[in-house]
Amino acid sequence: MNARIRAAGRQVAVASTRGRGYTSAMTDPDDTQTDQADPGQPGPEPSPTAHVDTPAPTGGAPIASEPPPPRPGRSWWPRVVFVAALAFGCWGAWQAFAPGPAAQVQDPHARVDALEQEVATLRRSDQISRDANRDLQGTLAERDEEIAGLRADVAFYERFVGATGQRRGLTVHQLNLQPQSEQAWHFTTTLTQNLNRGAVSSGEVTLSVEGTREGKLQTLDWDALRQQPEAPGIAYSFKYFQEVGGDLMLPPGYQPLRVIVRLAPKSGAAVEQSFTWADATRRSVPGA
Repeated sequence: MNARIRAAGRQVAVASTRGRGYTSAMTDPDDTQTDQADPGQPGPEPSPTAHVDTPAPTGGAPIASEPPPPRPGRSWWPRVVFVAALAFGCWGAWQAFAPGPAAQVQDPHARVDALEQEVATLRRSDQISRDANRDLQGTLAERDEEIAGLRADVAFYERFVGATGQRRGLTVHQLNLQPQSEQAWHFTTTLTQNLNRGAVSSGEVTLSVEGTREGKLQTLDWDALRQQPEAPGIAYSFKYFQEVGGDLMLPPGYQPLRVIVRLAPKSGAAVEQSFTWADATRRSVPGA
């Protein structure tokens, strides 16, 4: 009887190890051959449909079945499935949020366009700044010229009203020439005197020009400049100063070098004063 119980326990342990859902078949208790069987010989093959309850042993302590051994080779499958699912999820997220190939190709071009636009804006800003600076410099030059003219006027008037002003007789303060055409010029001269305060100075103004023509020196007198014989001079009459002017004509091919202003007062000696052509025409040159 004990041998039968041990055989049944071994069969149950083998069935648990193999993971099968059935128990070993047991022989009839009256079979004398089973009682005399060798414990070392394996029992008959268990029937798939047979299910026999193992009777409790009599006359001794119950025998507990051995726990099933661990299942080698099956514990790594869940890990593989988890890693695969995690990798698939990461790949899906990258496909959903990563920029596509077209965006990656267009992004450098957009960056280049933005930089080119920025460079164009900076160049335009620099050009505007340069233009504004040039206009400012021109305005400052004009103001400087006006200031210089005002200072000259102040010095001019101080000669007549200032206590320390130097007294002078009849003189030519300045001469300006403005072009009217290639040969025509308009002259303006300022005459002054403060030697005899309150006295009226009167007379005539004439001009002559020295220059070259066809490589030879040539002087043009008042009649040649006015293009009429015995041309009268420009009359003047003042106490302290007066500005007079007129027109001149130069022949073609003539290169003027110097202008001579001659004052012929009604009483007293004539006065002559010369100016270079460059000085007389300085104000007619742009930017001078």
